[in-house]
Amino acid sequence: MKKLLRRIKLAVHDATGSNPVRHRGERRRLARLPRYMETTTLLPGFACRIPDGPSFLASWEEIFDREIYNFKPAGAAPRILDCGANVGVSCLYFHRKFPGARITAFEPDPKIFAYLKANLATGGCGNVELIAKAVWSSATTLRFQSEGADAGRIEAQDGKNVIEIPTIRLRDFLQEPVDLLKLDIEGAETEVVRDLAPDLSRVKNIFVEYHSFAGRPQSLGALIQTLVDAGFRVQVHPMNAAPQPFLEVKTHLGMDMQLNIFGYRG
Repeated sequence: MKKLLRRIKLAVHDATGSNPVRHRGERRRLARLPRYMETTTLLPGFACRIPDGPSFLASWEEIFDREIYNFKPAGAAPRILDCGANVGVSCLYFHRKFPGARITAFEPDPKIFAYLKANLATGGCGNVELIAKAVWSSATTLRFQSEGADAGRIEAQDGKNVIEIPTIRLRDFLQEPVDLLKLDIEGAETEVVRDLAPDLSRVKNIFVEYHSFAGRPQSLGALIQTLVDAGFRVQVHPMNAAPQPFLEVKTHLGMDMQLNIFGYRG
């Protein structure tokens, strides 16, 4: 009986692409690939086209293995806003975890958006609303630096791969209750959260990936204060931080710190 139950459990894990043992070889392959090398992975259970193996694997481990976005929905059709959907790992997780969810996904990088659209179609997530714009505090046009994987950002300085992209005011989407608001928007988070402040009472759970850029003012205090003032309990988890910041702080893609911030109610 125990063997039968174990086989059933493994089959369920395989169906969701969440079995780390069965997919150990594929995980090793993705981790060893050179950065920004396009490939296809079967980790989600279908042929998923991705622009970068290591960043995809890091996202997969956070989202599917550790389930950092898991929450208790109030009903069968939770409202989810996925800001910074990248190639679709988070959307795929939400679709599988909450089949009746109403999901709107935003991804501003035209190249990455093409991967997102194709992967969700192949993965059977055709009911996800896709918007090829950046979320911001107003509808306008901004400069955007395409990094090639998961770190494209708006308000870019002069440099390579800089394009102009349209933005959309995220606050317009908070005119109804939102079960989960996910913000992984590479430095635009404080501007957006501040603009959302009057309507954050409609959000039950919020996830913010905070990005601190070396040589630029930090806005962590303002961000957390806005969430606290909106009634959220807050937890902060280090994602990329210096172990001995008094001695040395290394940067990655211009960032000297990244944090995962979770806001929840009571």
